Amino acid sequence: MKNIIYILLITLLLSCKNKTVINSTQVNSVQSSQVNTYPESVSRVFKAHGGLDRWNALRTLQFTMNKPNGKEVTLTDLRNRKSLISTNKFQIGYNGTDVWINQDSLHYKGDPKFYYNLMFYFYAMPFILADSGINYENVEPLEFEGATYPGIKISYDAGVGESPEDEYVLYYHPETYKMAWLGYTVTFFSKEKSKEFHFIKYGNWQDVEGMLLPETISWYNYDNNLPTTKRNDLQFVDVKVSKEKPDQTAFNPPQDSEIIE
Repeated sequence: MKNIIYILLITLLLSCKNKTVINSTQVNSVQSSQVNTYPESVSRVFKAHGGLDRWNALRTLQFTMNKPNGKEVTLTDLRNRKSLISTNKFQIGYNGTDVWINQDSLHYKGDPKFYYNLMFYFYAMPFILADSGINYENVEPLEFEGATYPGIKISYDAGVGESPEDEYVLYYHPETYKMAWLGYTVTFFSKEKSKEFHFIKYGNWQDVEGMLLPETISWYNYDNNLPTTKRNDLQFVDVKVSKEKPDQTAFNPPQDSEIIE
């Protein structure tokens, strides 16, 4: 009987060890102590950007975007994914339970539940793809302006995050393994799979404490699920990372905030 129990325990441990999943919408990021494995190409992309161990050692990420109406500062706790977006017109936050918005008047016209972590996910690429619950699949490379970029499709396990139907395609440089393009679908509003991919070009990077993070990303127009011409750039400034835990009270809704259902 003891031998049977021992064999069952060993089988269970091996099964857990060999599981290969990652997801960008689960609250807790993968820690280096966890036994997760990744496709070799994905691991090499992580390495080209500073390494997954170094990323997992961080606790705080903050960046600023210069928008037409002023600066927009995003603060994120990388472990629990609490977040705070601050502008001179409004604040949007997530305290681990609720998404909230605080504003004197109706300056923000979008959906706070859709936006509160949107730019964080785009900015934290490719490391955001090291969370739990993502499935990988090789796809046809992207051909653009004479260059070829191998592609990896990312899909989510059912029930993971607000939009488990979302899909991404990470395209990387075949020699440097630096991230080059991101194709993505938007399913938050429809809650259904979409066949229409939007495209962001990466390539202008900045070294922040040994991490290669975006300095500028560029949205492209698209046709037949391929990028065509550049639409606009977005620059990130005053980027800060830290191993220190951010003040958790910063993510709590101020008095008179609206809780988003």
